[in-house]
Amino acid sequence: MSFCCGASMIGTKGTLKHVRTRIHNVPILFCPVCHRIEVHYLVENEYEILAEYAHGDGASEVDFHDYVDESDKALHENCVNNEEEEPIQIVQNQIDMSLDLLTFAKEIGDSEWEQQLKKRLITLSQRRHKLKLKRTPGGAM
Repeated sequence: MSFCCGASMIGTKGTLKHVRTRIHNVPILFCPVCHRIEVHYLVENEYEILAEYAHGDGASEVDFHDYVDESDKALHENCVNNEEEEPIQIVQNQIDMSLDLLTFAKEIGDSEWEQQLKKRLITLSQRRHKLKLKRTPGGAM
C-alpha cells in the first residue's frame, strides 16, 4: 500500500510532463490530501526510459500504453482506492483510515503524528463536505 502524508494514495492513470514531452496514460499514485503525484513504483523504470527516449527524439506527446505492457494486475493491488470509485467513498475511506491511525498514534503517545492526522482529518472533512454539497440538488459551490 502506498502512503503520502499518512493518507493512502489512489491508483489512477495520468499525463505527466518530462521536459517538453507529455506522456499520457502513465500509471500514477495520487494523494487525495496534499495532491502529490508519483509514478507507480512498478513502472517507474519504464517511465524514465520512455521519457528520456521520447525527449531525445523530440516527441511532444507519447502514450505510455503504446510502449509498455502494463497488464500486470499488481499495479493496483497495493492501492486502497482507485479512480473508478465514487469520490465521496474514497474520501470516507481516507477518513476512516486516518481515524484508525489517530487512535494508534494516541495509544503510542506520538503527539506529533496525532497533530498531523488531525490536520489531515480537517482537510478530508472539508473535501467530504464539498462533495456532499455537489451531490445535493441546488448545492452548487
